[in-house]
Amino acid sequence: MSEKCGYIAIVGRPNVGKSTLLNRILGQKLSITSRKPQTTRHQILGMKTTGDVQAIYVDTPGLHEGYSEKALNRYINKVASNTIKDVDLVVFVVDRTKWMPEDEVVLQKIIAAKVPCILVINKVDHLADKSSLLPHLQEVSEKMDFLEVFPVSAKLGSNIEELENSIAKYLPEGMHFYDRDQFTDRSARFLAAELVREKIMRQLGDELPYSMTVEIEKFEDSGSLITIHALILVERDGQKKILIGEKGERIKQIGRDARLDMEKMFDSKVMLNTWVKVKGGWADDERALKSLGYNDLD
Repeated sequence: MSEKCGYIAIVGRPNVGKSTLLNRILGQKLSITSRKPQTTRHQILGMKTTGDVQAIYVDTPGLHEGYSEKALNRYINKVASNTIKDVDLVVFVVDRTKWMPEDEVVLQKIIAAKVPCILVINKVDHLADKSSLLPHLQEVSEKMDFLEVFPVSAKLGSNIEELENSIAKYLPEGMHFYDRDQFTDRSARFLAAELVREKIMRQLGDELPYSMTVEIEKFEDSGSLITIHALILVERDGQKKILIGEKGERIKQIGRDARLDMEKMFDSKVMLNTWVKVKGGWADDERALKSLGYNDLD
């Protein structure tokens, strides 16, 4: 059998489980997750090579409607929209039997891009009434000529292997682009920043607006210990106080949780130091965004 290799974009509105699906397929954590929209801000590649098939998954930020007032939001939408045009296959993820206006926005972008598409209906384990699934499947199947429609639970792993087999069928023949054991194109420094940001999103999603980012100022691997200095940027003094918490307890907890995940990801002891700094207006300054690594469109 000849080799197959192709790019698959995982797309959908915010919070339908795109990153959870990618992590489940890869069998390890790559994309950070939380229940808050805008958790994923960057395009992240995750590779999985099985036999002669190399699937290169692109986890994309959730596509929004009407959130274009800030440069960061415009950036997020551009990353997601551009990705759809440059792949061999789209996996369009929706949430159970809820079809929202934002789902329609994503669907229209897929139709306009004329890319083959598999529809994934996620979180079916949360359906109280399973009998509502079949009529919904029939209804959404008429919205576009989908290659296939898969009900799955990314969280529990149900029907994921069948989905992967289907994806492999539609990938083009060609040489593999990446080494067999490579699982992402992102650096360890980038992954460390994302893990710190995940812990902040999970702890402070309701209290801290999305005007927060993480920059890794130092990443040194001595072989037995990785030393990481993480700078957390917020826009206002009040946000800094919330993030640090009473007697510094909240920032300590965020640091502890992030360090434990880093030690798993990097298979090494980690010493993590965190600082919080106010940098007003960074989320609406395109030059500042580029300096902070938001440059997927270059």
